[in-house]
Amino acid sequence: MVLTLNIYLYSTQHSSPVTHPRETKMAQNDHPQWPDHLPWNVNLFLSALSFSFDVTRRSNGTVNRFLMNFFDLRTSPSKKPINGVKTTDITIDKARNLWFRLYTPTTTTDDGAGTGLPVIFFFHGGGFAFMAPSSKPFDELCYGLARELSAIIISVNYRLAPEHRWPSEYEDGFDTLKFIDTTNIEGFSVKANLKQCFIAGDSAGGNVVHHVALKASEHEFSNLKLIGNISIQPFFGGEERTESELRLTRAPFVTMERADWMWKAFLPQGSNRDHPAANVFGPNSVDILGVNFPATIIFVGGFDPLQDWQKRYYEGLKKYGKEAYLVEFPNAPHSFYAFPELPEFFLFIKETKDFMQKQLSSNI
Repeated sequence: MVLTLNIYLYSTQHSSPVTHPRETKMAQNDHPQWPDHLPWNVNLFLSALSFSFDVTRRSNGTVNRFLMNFFDLRTSPSKKPINGVKTTDITIDKARNLWFRLYTPTTTTDDGAGTGLPVIFFFHGGGFAFMAPSSKPFDELCYGLARELSAIIISVNYRLAPEHRWPSEYEDGFDTLKFIDTTNIEGFSVKANLKQCFIAGDSAGGNVVHHVALKASEHEFSNLKLIGNISIQPFFGGEERTESELRLTRAPFVTMERADWMWKAFLPQGSNRDHPAANVFGPNSVDILGVNFPATIIFVGGFDPLQDWQKRYYEGLKKYGKEAYLVEFPNAPHSFYAFPELPEFFLFIKETKDFMQKQLSSNI
């Protein structure tokens, strides 16, 4: 089945990705570098975020954390519901500052069948080196996801590079799953259905989703069952420069210089971007043919230089026989999902809902 709308494309695991005729024509001509439809506040935010990343990362691969604190506005949890969602912070391991923010909808109790709400483990973006669940943009995003998807969100504060390189981020994500599997959290167990768990993440967090899912596939959980991955403009790469990377050299937020710096800060010293953490289906990749990998939906933006890697990720999953879905928004920049004022945001929510419902229905 292939569903095509005016401003976005959708293809299921039964079909190859398609391109709307209008988009094909545009691709054959000079492609604009910056979407001209973005509201001024979105443009301003993307420019400010780019500036904050640039001014705080050093050429030697380190981050000026003190300076970043002035740009990275943080929020506090609220046990008093805000727009139907209450939040609390729960510590897993104080020694490594591993904690998560729990978002619990208060206006709904379960799926209507008395089985509890689905659970979404969320891994934030930021190039493995920046941001946290309490960063204002991600806090607002997770509030929205909990409310719109009627799901409990567990937003994980994993360790950051370059102080903590690969595989620290993956280990923290996996340890969070194990903690939830074995720990009785007051009020959580009553509302949550651990047999209906998803892993979601944006950008670098989308990369974490893949690798945590691989780790989870080798573990026997007592209560938790993963039934789907939600990969939002995941951050993958390689030594090769793809067509979209070469074409979109002035796209919002993501540049190859920034991306290269982030890979250098995250990957093991001495490795290159063909490391399997970055190029998951590249020359050094791991065979996942026999892996029990959850169904995965991948969101792609037409103004994201990383889009070719994201499409290759979809194709790689398909090659190994995994259930995979690709959703493409031709006019969307990297991080479109953080802006409810963009039309793509609500299409993203709709497709995520549909994907979750499909997995929930097939895993009863």
